[in-house]
Amino acid sequence: MSPEKTPQTMKPATAAKKLGIYLPAAPAEFQEGPVTRATLNELLATPPEWLVELRLNGPHPRDIVARKLGVSISGLARAEITEALTTAQISELLQSPPAWLVTERATQAEVRSENRRIKDEKAGKAALAAERTDD
Repeated sequence: MSPEKTPQTMKPATAAKKLGIYLPAAPAEFQEGPVTRATLNELLATPPEWLVELRLNGPHPRDIVARKLGVSISGLARAEITEALTTAQISELLQSPPAWLVTERATQAEVRSENRRIKDEKAGKAALAAERTDD
């Protein structure tokens, strides 16, 4: 007789990251114990009201805040934004952007542009190399 497999578990912080939520805003029962893979899959498949509300209105973790604002996490740190923000606070920042947000969005746009240029350059070199090997 084979022993029963124990369910795979993860820390609440890991589960919160996979769900894209700010852990301190989650219900206490979610924060206190390990989360099984089955529970996580169930939360992803049929999210309860608290999860829908957190994803919709926040507060959101820094990576989500940065993505919604169009800046990097480092940009948030430079602007001294260390707390989680709600959707309303993010919308407020986007409607009347402070100077730091304008600067960080421009920086992020430059980084994306440079990354795209490098990617295109590498693709061109790879195509050239493939063309040479075909000859």
